Amino acid sequence: MPHHPMLSGDRFRLGTFSTNCSSGMTPTKAPERWVNSWDNNLKLAKMLDEAGIDFMLPIARWIGYGGETDFHGGVLETMTWAAGLLAATKNIAVFATIHTAANPPVVVAKQMATIDHISHGRAGLNIVAGWNKPEYEALGLTLPDDHETRYAYAQEWYDLIQKLWTSDEHFDWEGKYFKAKRVKGDPKPLRGTVPIINAAGSPQGREFATDNANFLFTPAIDLERSKVEIAELKAQAKAKGRDVNVLTFSHVICRPTEAEAKAYADYTAVENADTDAVDNLVRLQFAHAHSFPHDLLAQIKHLFALGHGGFPLIGTPDQVAEGILKLHATGFAGTTLSFVDYVEEFPYFRDTVLPKLAAAGIR
Repeated sequence: MPHHPMLSGDRFRLGTFSTNCSSGMTPTKAPERWVNSWDNNLKLAKMLDEAGIDFMLPIARWIGYGGETDFHGGVLETMTWAAGLLAATKNIAVFATIHTAANPPVVVAKQMATIDHISHGRAGLNIVAGWNKPEYEALGLTLPDDHETRYAYAQEWYDLIQKLWTSDEHFDWEGKYFKAKRVKGDPKPLRGTVPIINAAGSPQGREFATDNANFLFTPAIDLERSKVEIAELKAQAKAKGRDVNVLTFSHVICRPTEAEAKAYADYTAVENADTDAVDNLVRLQFAHAHSFPHDLLAQIKHLFALGHGGFPLIGTPDQVAEGILKLHATGFAGTTLSFVDYVEEFPYFRDTVLPKLAAAGIR
């Protein structure tokens, strides 16, 4: 069976997030903000692969969040992005992030199987049931108001994909949302499936994630709250005979001194914050999604300006490593990492933080 870094070993998994999107995870006007060119993504992927980073996770966006920078206005499509990166790397996992409403399941099943073969078994699928109403409107779709409908649709979507990946015969599908005549999945993923990530905040979403995902993706705003949340999610999955791990996302500003790191955080997230983009982003998250706890709005707004709501890892290499160790101790199975400029900043993290994590026994 081919090696998959997300399914092998019990180390704390590290990945990157949103490098396919303009400005990455930082809605800042700072001129050195991330440029999501293919060349930058390819250079970073090779760097991450050599450093032993476990995965890359993209965000699927179809329109940006406005503001002076039109945060996430420029986006590399995730399936083709993943295919290119998987072909150019040797060990790292690369996920495709797919909106159920915008992508037919028969097509996605074959696309995922194809990129899994390209990579010799390193592909992954991040399923998005839908939350961003303006994007639905841009695609000529209607976002259902209730989470029950969104996740019932997503469940049938994924059920059909699983059937394509497990059936050796042609079959017909007569469902509520999908109909298919004489379909068959050939080829199939190399291990019969791929790791599934799902980010879910509503009760219906968490039912879906604990039914189907290998990894549930959720923010870490308050670690004491996260401990309870992780325990509840794992218990919910265990009651179904499943083991679901929980991932979060973090934003890194790592510098030789704490003063330098804090000054850069202020420079990007206060002095140069794209406030209109931040306001639009927060407004949409709180209007249509349940990913973030609504009682922490003030705290969350600053975190959105800093790194799209990610857990702040700001300080010296010792302090950044300590923050990651806290996430591990909280019960998270891993975290994504974002930087203002991934290519420029990752090497310092690689050289100064990764050895500390290895010495602590979590890598």
